[in-house]
Amino acid sequence: MKRLAPIIAGAIIMTTTSTEARQPTNEGRRFSPEQVRSVAPALEQYTQDRLYSDVWNRPGLSSRDRSLVTLAALIARGEAPELTQYADLAIESGVTPAEISEVITHLAYYSGWGKAMAAVGPVGEVFAKRGIEADQLPAIRPDPLPLDEKAEAQRAARVGEQFNTVAPGLVQYTTDYLFRDLWLRPDLKPRDRSLVTVAALISVGQVEQITYHLNRAMDSGLTEEQASEVITHLAFYAGWPNAMSALPVAKGVFEKRRN
Repeated sequence: MKRLAPIIAGAIIMTTTSTEARQPTNEGRRFSPEQVRSVAPALEQYTQDRLYSDVWNRPGLSSRDRSLVTLAALIARGEAPELTQYADLAIESGVTPAEISEVITHLAYYSGWGKAMAAVGPVGEVFAKRGIEADQLPAIRPDPLPLDEKAEAQRAARVGEQFNTVAPGLVQYTTDYLFRDLWLRPDLKPRDRSLVTVAALISVGQVEQITYHLNRAMDSGLTEEQASEVITHLAFYAGWPNAMSALPVAKGVFEKRRN
């Protein structure tokens, strides 16, 4: 038993370390603390005290989820230079390279090709530094996740009735490329795919699209507490106006689901 004690203790320490909250550090930052202080000393103090030490340690959303939300916000807003720091943090927080790759691919459709392509450079630097190879990334055409045919048929019919006379090509691409392909890629779980979609929409003020995707996220396992924390977190990365604009939509979704 004495010989087993150090092994058991070590296992406990490893388990605790792997689940503890992680927060951004100064390593990998685009601008050092000294550079920021030379221009906006209060901003650097707020970065350390309020963003890194407070927001990232709030309960209700894991460091892994906060990393996914932050990556989505930075990509959606075209803030690619910041991705070097946060892609590294995401991996430290348990996000796999395959998941980061899928976030970029997914957001090409929801934030635009240019913003997804802009993310390739800084994330590629992180992958190269860590020795991440192609075999750790998603397949181009993986076996898809199962499709809920009934739900998809209802969605397609609803969208078709509304917009087939306006943009039939877009309606068809939405079915073929998004909901019968992109959303079925297996290297990002449905709950996480919805999470980054909601984060991207909030980050650029696309409130009209949030209701559908927030409901989809919660159907896939995102809790009300987690959704609330996503909005709170994004106030710091996408700005207070975008976060506040999302609140009435989230409130409506929460209240309808409670009844």
